[in-house]
Parts: sequence; C-alpha cells; structure tokens
Amino acid sequence: MQGAPTGVISAAALDVSDAAAVNRVAGEIQATLGHVDILVNSAGINFRKRAWGETDAATFEKVVAVNLNGATYCTLAVLAGMRERHEGTVINVASFAGWHYGRLTGPAYTASKAGMMALTHSFNIEECVNGLRATALCPGEVATPILKSRPVEPSDEEKARMLQEADLGRTIRFIAEQPAHVCINEFVISPVWNRIYLGGGELNKR
Repeated sequence: MQGAPTGVISAAALDVSDAAAVNRVAGEIQATLGHVDILVNSAGINFRKRAWGETDAATFEKVVAVNLNGATYCTLAVLAGMRERHEGTVINVASFAGWHYGRLTGPAYTASKAGMMALTHSFNIEECVNGLRATALCPGEVATPILKSRPVEPSDEEKARMLQEADLGRTIRFIAEQPAHVCINEFVISPVWNRIYLGGGELNKR
C-alpha cells in the first residue's frame, strides 16, 4: 500500500524444544533489538498416529516438548527483560482442542494445548503485578500445513471453510494492540462452519 509504514523482518531457525537454543536465539534478538515487547508462542506439532491405541511414549514426549515446553522456554527467555521494563505481552497459540475436548487431536496434543492454557493463566496470576499480560488464543480448525499430519487430511473444500492464516494474524494483532492495562486472558475463535461441533468423517468415532 502506498504510503504505508515499512519495517525490517528477520528470521532465525530454532528448535523451541531445545532450551539452550532458545536462550541463545533470544539473547541474539535482545542484543540486536534491545528488548522483546511481544512474544507469540505459535510453534506446534502433531502426528498422524495420535490416538491412545496407536501412539507411544516417544511421540507423546515430542508433542509436549514442542507445544508446551517450547512455549515455556521462550517465555522464560524474555521474562526478565519484560519484568525490568514492567511491560510485555505473551500470546500463546493454544487450540480449540485445549478448550473443548474431543477425539480428533489425540491425547498428547490435547494435553499440551490444555497445558498452554494453564501456563497462560499462571503467568497472569503471578506477573500481573509486574505489568505483564498473557493471552491463551484458542483457534478452531485453521488451514495450515499441520493438517497434513492428520490421519485424514481435510479436502480443499473443507479447508476453505476453516479459519485462514490471515484470520489468526489479524486476531494476534488485535490482542497485541490492546491498551497496556487490558489483559485478554482467553480468546476463542472458530470457523462459522465448525466441524468440531458438526462431526462427520474423521471426527467421528471409528
């Protein structure tokens, strides 16, 4: 858009389940930019074999390591700086699956996302006195590449009815732009055509 403000975007590869790597990258970011104002914990994985009858301990550990532990490591890596400035926003991209339980996502993913919600509330309980805030963002089905790890990948028609990446981008921006005295503790968003409620196909008991 003509006349729109411009900025610089940079990226660094990171395995959020590696605490040492998280601390290193966070240190580099803070050394370059001075501080972190907004942290969005959005890294997440799941696996095709996810139900109780087919998953295993190693798979469970991988999901929790990325989805829950990764969010914890990233938050801890920037917390001291946020506390020092008495300002900071953490947005944890949890899931509808952590807010409304169902069969589709499996025990590891469901537990990790419910854990992210608990993590968020714990943060607000302790850090509100330091001027910090966190939001558990709980989206329903979103048309992102993680759908390829489903036992049955949704059709293009089904994906078109889901939330889209841009929808989440606008939502995250809305949360981040709230006045500093406002904390959105939970934000639940879903497609109007909500397959979690409607059932059918891969969502039904097999």
